[in-house]
Amino acid sequence: MAGDRVSALLLRPPDARALVVFGHGAGAGMSHPFMKEVSERLAGAGIATLRYQFPYMEKGQARTDAPTVAAATVRAACEAARAEAPDLPLVAGGKSFGGRMTSTAQAEEPLPGVRGLVFFGFPLHPPNRPGTSRAEHLSGVRVPMLFLQGTRDNLADLEMIRGVTARLGALATLHVIEGGDHSFAVLKRSGRTGDEVMAELAGTAAAWVDRLL
Repeated sequence: MAGDRVSALLLRPPDARALVVFGHGAGAGMSHPFMKEVSERLAGAGIATLRYQFPYMEKGQARTDAPTVAAATVRAACEAARAEAPDLPLVAGGKSFGGRMTSTAQAEEPLPGVRGLVFFGFPLHPPNRPGTSRAEHLSGVRVPMLFLQGTRDNLADLEMIRGVTARLGALATLHVIEGGDHSFAVLKRSGRTGDEVMAELAGTAAAWVDRLL
């Protein structure tokens, strides 16, 4: 990542008891409405967030960074979080690409101070092309992991993600969002609202973080 500088947004409520280092998905940056709303809801539950850009997004490019660059960015963001909030325990993760690059970094070398990883839709495979090769590195992660996965996610076949988390054993927790797609949108006929889904996502993540403290 030599020479690259990226933007970040720290949202720290007065009652913060932990901080989530929160990477964005492949197609939208840290200011995307999903990232903003999750961060605000976590703040309401006493969890701070540090959102940050990957270099390709900072430069306005469409193609994602190479895994080595993305993992280095995750590591730099975690170091910045420790510097900004040395009193808060850290959790790291993100939406889709951001979460997978966080686990890639953690598997290569533990992220200092990070107690767990949270995935808002782990992208297990390309759209409608089921497979588990993207999860192979997770066996090298030695901290607890929370997988928040929608039942209609075309980047994560539900039975496959169940198998992945089962193989990871006690380190993995899977929480299924009924009716959610990869963006956690739900169909009108489900009877659920987007607000309800967002409340479930943030509430589940906050409660899980609390169990790490």
